[in-house]
Amino acid sequence: MKPRMMTALACSAALFAGAAAADWTKSKYGPEDQAGASNLMTPAKVMEAMALMKTGTVLSIGRTYESSMPLFGARVFGLRGTGGLAGGPLGSNEVIWMDDFLATEIGQVGTQFDGLAHIGIGGQFYNGTSVADVTGSYGVKKLGIEQIKPFFTRGIVLDIAALKDAPMEAGQEISLADLKAAMERQGVAEPNEGDVVLIHTGWSRHWITDNATFNSGCPGIGLEAAAYLIERGVAVVGADTWPVEVVPNPDPNLAFPVHQEFIAKNGIFIHENIATERLIEAGVSEFAYIYSPMPIKGATGSAGAPLAVF
Repeated sequence: MKPRMMTALACSAALFAGAAAADWTKSKYGPEDQAGASNLMTPAKVMEAMALMKTGTVLSIGRTYESSMPLFGARVFGLRGTGGLAGGPLGSNEVIWMDDFLATEIGQVGTQFDGLAHIGIGGQFYNGTSVADVTGSYGVKKLGIEQIKPFFTRGIVLDIAALKDAPMEAGQEISLADLKAAMERQGVAEPNEGDVVLIHTGWSRHWITDNATFNSGCPGIGLEAAAYLIERGVAVVGADTWPVEVVPNPDPNLAFPVHQEFIAKNGIFIHENIATERLIEAGVSEFAYIYSPMPIKGATGSAGAPLAVF
């Protein structure tokens, strides 16, 4: 077994052993909380983020939603127009209009923001909420995306691809040492409570051009790096990949364990398929991250374009 694999497996064993001792079902934000780490969005965080706006440049770091984008499993993205005018002309001014019909997993395709009802452990979700209390025929009954507060906070992007001198490959794990080396290389301070950390791996090179490869796996953080980000108190972790975490996991017995550590246990959100290359191309490492999830009652996630302002 390779040393890197041994480290990852040892880390996963330690984390899960610790989880057994600690009661992850009780949120630090209170027994009734449904907002998770968005509770960290305070006026102080906004003022801190505003100080990072040096040039007034606004950059969208969300991808275009289109039917040709890679989709996980059997998810779909189907946009239908009216095939003609939806209405009109009306009035002496002859107003006409068009409408759209969209059939999709609205918060789980393209650039997607995972909510607290998206991932659970066994029979429970965030804050010990039972499956019975969450699931419903017309959206979730608790932990819906409408409970999440808007984000306006410090963001950093870590260029791991540059650190490795090449775009990363599927199954390549980003370690804690990698995160810290990237911060040092880029001259950015460690993340603090309420910050957003985005990770650039270069995996987006397969977006649309090779969807089969894009969906087959990806590089990403493992449990070791996740534990560090949890300890630092971040609010959101994102990447230019579809799950943010490494796939396949070094431990073949685990499926998406970082999702569980972030979302279910700590109320930390995951922002997937971020266009991090736009920040890299702009030469930006630190910025104001602004994003407000679509308040669709009962949704497990949200579409939308996060903004980086610097």
